[in-house]
Amino acid sequence: MSFLGYLINGISLGSVYAIIALGYTMVYGIAKMLNFAHGDVIMVGAFVIYTAMASLGLSPILAVILAMILCTILGMTIEKVAYRPLRNAGSPLAVLITAIGVSYLLQNLALLIFGADTKSFSSVVGMEPVAVAGGQIMISGEAIVTILACVVIMIALTSFVKYTKAGRAMVAVSEDRGAAQLMGINVNGTIALTFAIGSALAAIAGALLCSAYPSLSPYVGSMPGIKAFVAAVFGGIGSIPGAMIGGILLGVIENLSKAYISSQLSDAIVFGVLIVVLLVKPTGILGKNVQEKV
Repeated sequence: MSFLGYLINGISLGSVYAIIALGYTMVYGIAKMLNFAHGDVIMVGAFVIYTAMASLGLSPILAVILAMILCTILGMTIEKVAYRPLRNAGSPLAVLITAIGVSYLLQNLALLIFGADTKSFSSVVGMEPVAVAGGQIMISGEAIVTILACVVIMIALTSFVKYTKAGRAMVAVSEDRGAAQLMGINVNGTIALTFAIGSALAAIAGALLCSAYPSLSPYVGSMPGIKAFVAAVFGGIGSIPGAMIGGILLGVIENLSKAYISSQLSDAIVFGVLIVVLLVKPTGILGKNVQEKV
């Protein structure tokens, strides 16, 4: 495969990371917490699609819609039951430890229900590969759909935050939660909506990830979840365009590292690049320096 082929596959993988990173960055930007169970919501979404298609005989589109609905409910339930009671806890460690606990709970429930065996996932993308450069490079339908989905989601989210009442409420809550509450904004509802959007995106990411790499296990969301968190930090956590840039850059670096350096070292190179970026620009590529209120 040529450099262009590796680059396109890297952008496709990076687009999946970007969609997952959008969930991280929105939750952190608004609720000021790291939802480490986000990767496992991807896994739940992928298992819902797998079950809906294999056992219920639903079409891929209906299976993805069902996964989005169930993941949205799951995300809002996790926020209400596990995170909301700890929102005013003195230590941010309490929420972090709870998030890790929720992650292990979801993984072990999946192990109990579906078993540890790796399942073969049927692609939800019915598009045929496209030949470019005179047939020398074949771009898979999954890669094209993933990249387009990432761009559409990024534009839709940016427009939602800028131009809708709920989006402006999210901005207000992220700037100053106390002031937003005094102005009559429903802070709990706004944070729940953020979790709902992030979890629906996780279901889409699960569908695209398992379509491109067709194997499914209870741990399928763990590593992509960590890498998407790295992508969110890389691009500037709290920034929607930053999450997209960070995700795509991460995917490209990972894929080119696998192709030209070493497939064993690709993860180490990705995290090494993150360290270098944070040493040069601690807030990430598009992150802003925030003055602490005294």
